[in-house]
Amino acid sequence: MAQTARAARGAVTGLLRRCAMLRGPARQEPRPDGTEPGGKPISAELSPTARVTGGSAAQSAGGPRPAGGRFFLLRRAAVGCCRSHWRRFRVAAAAMAAPGDGGTGPGPEPERPAAAGDLRSVLITSVLNLERLELDLFRGRHHWVPATQRLFGGQIVGQALVAAARAVSRDEQVHSLHCYFVRAGDPKVPVLYEVERTRTGKSFSVRSVKAIQHGKPIFTCQASFQLSQVSPVQHQFTMPAVPPPEELLTQEELIQKFLRNPDLAERYRKQLNKIQAEDVPIEIKPVNPPDIFCSELQEPKQLFWVRARGYIGDTDMKVHCCVAAYISDYAFLGTALLPHRQYDVKFMVSLDHSMWFHAPFRADHWMLYECESPWAGGCRGLVQGRLWRRDGVLAVTCAQEGVVRVEQTPSQSKL
Repeated sequence: MAQTARAARGAVTGLLRRCAMLRGPARQEPRPDGTEPGGKPISAELSPTARVTGGSAAQSAGGPRPAGGRFFLLRRAAVGCCRSHWRRFRVAAAAMAAPGDGGTGPGPEPERPAAAGDLRSVLITSVLNLERLELDLFRGRHHWVPATQRLFGGQIVGQALVAAARAVSRDEQVHSLHCYFVRAGDPKVPVLYEVERTRTGKSFSVRSVKAIQHGKPIFTCQASFQLSQVSPVQHQFTMPAVPPPEELLTQEELIQKFLRNPDLAERYRKQLNKIQAEDVPIEIKPVNPPDIFCSELQEPKQLFWVRARGYIGDTDMKVHCCVAAYISDYAFLGTALLPHRQYDVKFMVSLDHSMWFHAPFRADHWMLYECESPWAGGCRGLVQGRLWRRDGVLAVTCAQEGVVRVEQTPSQSKL
């Protein structure tokens, strides 16, 4: 009996850690903080000629601006505060968009209609919805903040890519981005995104983005965009063979399964109920969820199906790439901890994040996220990931290194 209880405790602990990983590392997702968003959903505004808040049409086209105007805008942006909750931006979709090829493939996933009562994805109506303050200056809001009181890295990466995408033409698509997290974000104030048009070439364009809070950069990013080109040189790895998402339980259903266990310790029950109450904007279905009778350490690998909640539909591919950037930071760095579950984590935060976009996809369709950690040491962990479409096409590759600090001695059983 004691052995079974110990195994169950280990399994629940594993699930709690996995849920914590699914919410990202120490820099977590944020809540609303400052001013009224006031911007259009990213699917409606990914153009460098879009309207500029607080300025004239001549200014938005690059015309003369009053002296000191940029300083005023920066100051105004830094002190603004929002009085409306992000849920105001979850609007009902009016009609079903025409189904596209966005990577459903053979054995297609049914199109989720945007009929009355079906909400558009909050990821594009709120989380990744930036307010344009100047031609290349934007203000971003926060979704929600858990107990760690740190910004979620995926939100910063996604918002930075939105800002960069608004500074290129519609025909140019992002093919890579490389980011560094240089300071912890403050969830109490907005984030300013300043875009530099580093290079605009015939085939490739580079945009540099700096995220600023309290007058200091908290994040830097370079994104490269390319005009579509055809090449006979093509190859890719093979997608892992896994059960389809329809045969698997969601994270919420797994939590319910543990909560039905009458022997579950009260402190674990409270933690699981707290996780269940969080309104995460993505859906997750682990391929190999933890077994209640298995507390063994795992390989530094994990697989799960993932997609954005709500409806996005066929739109500019850059919109789906921005959503994928948000999703990519979930559960990612935690992969490096799977073989080390005997240690209590003191501190875990991302240092950098890179992505390469290979093929069109739909971020509101199920994709398989394959995560692995080839190395950990020196209080750092390296993780790599691949997002696969259901038809076996490799859509996105990711890489990240982060700080991982644990208690030096393994945690002891408290039974």
